[in-house]
Amino acid sequence: MYKTKSGEEIFVIDSHIHLWDGSKENQLNEYGAQFIDCFYDYHTSLSPEEYYWSRNKFYKYESDTLIHDLFVKGYVDMGIFQPVFLKEFYKDGFGNVEKNAELEEQYPGRFIGNTSFDPREGEKGLKYLEYEAKKYNIQGVKLYTAEWNGNSKGYKLTDPWAQRYLEKCRELGIRNIHVHKGPTITPLNRDAFDVADIDEAASLFTDLNFIVEHCGLPRIEDFCWIATQEKNVYAGLSVVMPFIYARPRYFAEIMGELLYWLDEDRIIFGSDYAIWEPKWLIEKFMEFELPEDIKKETKVELNLNTKKKILGENIARLYGINIEAQKERLRGDRIDRLAMQES
Repeated sequence: MYKTKSGEEIFVIDSHIHLWDGSKENQLNEYGAQFIDCFYDYHTSLSPEEYYWSRNKFYKYESDTLIHDLFVKGYVDMGIFQPVFLKEFYKDGFGNVEKNAELEEQYPGRFIGNTSFDPREGEKGLKYLEYEAKKYNIQGVKLYTAEWNGNSKGYKLTDPWAQRYLEKCRELGIRNIHVHKGPTITPLNRDAFDVADIDEAASLFTDLNFIVEHCGLPRIEDFCWIATQEKNVYAGLSVVMPFIYARPRYFAEIMGELLYWLDEDRIIFGSDYAIWEPKWLIEKFMEFELPEDIKKETKVELNLNTKKKILGENIARLYGINIEAQKERLRGDRIDRLAMQES
């Protein structure tokens, strides 16, 4: 929980977290090494130096580290796992739905575990998506449209099989479709992350929520023009957030555009942990104000009410979370006690 100087409590939901294994032991080939090293470059180029991790720790960290960084020191009340598997790069997958589910069970009410799908898996993948949805009560999926599969270097949400998977999500009650549409990660193909296919998918599946992770960066203009037309498209701020430190003017320009085109109800906080820790992101965000020239041009504000929506209220609405009831549920739980011991 983040408390303002006046003592007001802000419920924080980190909509984009990972528990990954990028270790050398799990790397299937040189591409696995390239992928995690690219993540590490983002980590060190956009984080304050005091938050740098060692490379070995970054490759693979324990669940206790995640618990501490998110909930004990990081102000987060709930986290949403967004796993990607990258089976072409990692022996046992980069992310792991089962391990995420174990943490959900150990810390009731603190996690929501999503899964992923690959439409190139055809009927077999559809059946497995249904199996996972029923076993783990899946509410959302994280998609990597540039993920490799055999000779294929990516897919689009407009592909016939992708649309069949979205239909299956609708059938299974999976309403939240998180799609990586942002910076490329070596060795993936930048063009396979293009944001254009969001437009048709959102038009066809108006009852699904398309959370565009990273806001399509560096295609922010394309994203905004799509999102202003498609009211079921949301801006996920993971990757955007660290620019609040590394490029504060750039961050202000992005936020000005998002608030102008989308409004404050469709912008969602995510740290992309463990690339970045939520503590410093949230602290800097709560202190941040838009420059006067941007406010004058866009006629928007980044006030306390807007920040509360971005940090938790907007994603809570998509996942059906009653914040006041959830506060009571979590008060005095295992994590709450840990946080009180450190305070």
